[in-house]
Formats: sequence, C-alpha cells, structure tokens
Amino acid sequence: MKINKMKILILAMVAGLIMATGCTASQTAKTAETAKVDTSWMFHDIVDAAFVKANIAVPMPENVILIDARPYKGKYVSGYIPGAVSIPFSQFDKNINLLPTDKNALLIYYCQGVKCKLSHKSAKKAEKLGYTNVKVYAKGYPEWISLKGNYGAFEAEHVAKLIADNNTVIVDARPLKTKFVKGHIPTAVSIPFSQFDTLKGKLPRDINTPIVFYCGGLKCRLSHKSAVKAIEMGYTNVKVFDKGYPEWKKMYGASKEAMQVTAGTVEGSIDIKRFKDILEKDPESILLIDVRDKDEFAKGSFKTAVNIPVEDLEPKIKDLSDKKPVVFVCSTGARSGEAFYMVKDVRESLKDVYYVEAEIDFKSDGTFVIKEPK
Repeated sequence: MKINKMKILILAMVAGLIMATGCTASQTAKTAETAKVDTSWMFHDIVDAAFVKANIAVPMPENVILIDARPYKGKYVSGYIPGAVSIPFSQFDKNINLLPTDKNALLIYYCQGVKCKLSHKSAKKAEKLGYTNVKVYAKGYPEWISLKGNYGAFEAEHVAKLIADNNTVIVDARPLKTKFVKGHIPTAVSIPFSQFDTLKGKLPRDINTPIVFYCGGLKCRLSHKSAVKAIEMGYTNVKVFDKGYPEWKKMYGASKEAMQVTAGTVEGSIDIKRFKDILEKDPESILLIDVRDKDEFAKGSFKTAVNIPVEDLEPKIKDLSDKKPVVFVCSTGARSGEAFYMVKDVRESLKDVYYVEAEIDFKSDGTFVIKEPK
C-alpha cells in the first residue's frame, strides 16, 4: 500500500512537472513570437564594404553613384565615404535630379549602421522610381571608418572648423610650383604626392594627430594616394577633403597672396585655344603624353596620346623626342604641371615642353570636354 502511494505521489509530481514545463515552453514561444523583430523596413539587396570598395574609384565611375542618406549637417559634413554624394532621406523628393538618368546605373545607399533605416527607405524609393540596380550598404559609415586601411572624407565647412580649432594638419598633395604657390587652403603644408617619401618628415611626429589631405577635386587621386601612404606609416586619424581646393576656392575665395602669384600667364601652360586647334587640325604635330594612371587612361583619352603615369615618368625623360613639342595632360592640370617641372629639372635642354592647365572630362565614348581655369 505504501508502495502504491509512493508511485502515485511520484506520478503526480512528474505530471505536475510536465504541465509546468509545457506551460513555460508555451509562454516562452508566445513571448518570442511577441518579441519578433519587424524587418519589413529593410531593403532586400544588402552589400558589404568589400562590394562598395570594388565599385567606387577616383574619379567615380560614370554608371555608379554612392549615396549618403544621413542628414547633411549632422552627419555628412563631418565624415562620409569618399566619393559619396549627400541625398538625405528627408530631402529625397527634392533631389531626384541628383540621381542618374540611366535607370540601370548602380546606386549604393548607406547611412549610420544596421539600426539606421534611412538608406533602406531611400533605396525603396529609388526602386519605385524605376532604378533596377539598387543596393544598401547596411553597416554604413560606422563600419567603413573602422576597417583597416579605410578613411573618411570631409566637406569644406568642416575643414574650415578644423582650421579654426587648430588641432589638425592640413596637407596639400598637389605640385608645389604649378598649384600650391598659386593658391592653397590657409595653414596647409605642401607635400606633393610625387615627393611624399622625401618630404614625409613634415608630417607630425605623433601618429594620432588628425591629418587631412586634399588636392584638385573629385577627379584628383593625389590626396587619396597620400592618405594611403600616411595610413601605411601608422597614422591613425587620416581623412581627405575630396572636393579639394576648387571647392574651397568656390566657398571661401582665393587668398590675396594667391591672386598676386597667379597674375599673368602660367609658366609652362599651353594656350587652351591653341591646344584645341592642334587637336582638331594637326594632332600628330605634338607628342601628347597623358600622365594619369593606367586605369584612368584605359577609360578614355585623346586619340594620339600615349600613357606615361607621372610616377613612372622621371626615368623616361631622357628618352623623350625633341623632334616635336611635348604636351602633358591629365584630368585637372595637377599631374601634368608636375610632369612639366620634372622635365625642366631633369632635362633643361628640352625647350618645347608644355602642359594643359585645365580640367578635362574624358567620356567613355571617346569624346572629351575641356574646362578652362577661371
């Protein structure tokens, strides 16, 4: 009898435990269902930092636009992925004109990380407009700036603030004679990229000092190349002002000293009208050398141009023909001007040497637009 009572007691305890466990499991499932995260706001095509890096360049490809969906004042101004344009989600409808006309162009949106909805919402709007190749870099700027070897970019007004705070080194990566002496951002030090290894001692000793490199605008690679070199040296707080001196001059004007230096004809530059006439009527009469990087040259250049990147030029100067005038070109006048002075330093006897002081926009269809300096 006692044994039967014991069995009954044990069975009752087990039954109670089963009921309690079942209830707990049921409650847990119910709680999990209630706490299920709403992901309906997320865009369907998410990419990572490697994808972004593989699809951006300087200058940006014609069929790619990287878009920062964060607020302009609060976020973009003080740090963004180089090459990105600012189209805040709140201003999306007012800035549709900034989107490419080609609906098949690659649009990459990003904002402030995985919890930020702005890039996802912007991407959905773009898709509704008919864009067929829209992506979202969901981890956004916080991840980008944290990854080894990456760096951010600043707007001109933030650079002005840094200058006022007087705790950042501003470095002009353009050639000294053709660019820096004609005008530069106040307090900037001149470290032309071609002389980086020689002049890197001008950088601060403290590797944690903030450094901002700039050059001739969105088509100029010199600041980016300098930033990479500084990071490789161990500097931990490196940025670029990717819109560069043209943007600074537009917003804040040129200094009086720069106005005095630039008065008159720029040494070594060829008259733009004369250059255009040569291209149209007798392009074979000059040795036209494109000193941009090989990948830039491959995307488009003048039909008769040969490619010698400025970094590879010096050992080849002695072999340049003196039978034709030599004219150097690039996309902004920075590297071509540097090439001119390299020739003058290495081979002074070569008299007919010029460079094109202008912004040249090479199109993928072989055409080009030359914008004379103002």
